[in-house]
Amino acid sequence: MVHAMPNLFSYGTLQLSKVQTALFKRYLKGQADVLEGYCQMEITIGDDTVVGLSDKATHLIIKYTGNPKDQIKGVVYEVTEAELAIADQYETADYRRELVVLASGTESWVYVK
Repeated sequence: MVHAMPNLFSYGTLQLSKVQTALFKRYLKGQADVLEGYCQMEITIGDDTVVGLSDKATHLIIKYTGNPKDQIKGVVYEVTEAELAIADQYETADYRRELVVLASGTESWVYVK
């Protein structure tokens, strides 16, 4: 039985090619998509490794609102389970991974507040 690779929706620094190559040793191929019912805000990252990779001390984070007018634009990537584990380590304790359904109908993991 063939298992589909997991999807990961990024609305922030995981879209940066230098972050992708540092974490996953490759560029991820993705499709633009939208996550409805969430709003985004900024947080300050205290992890020097993460800040060094992204060159940003301020990252975006999203939280659930339930309002379909609230939309997050981003990119959905197909990743391996191992790459998902690497992404979990990259995302700081401010984030948790949640399974969502994007506007396209694609089921994907996303990091939320």
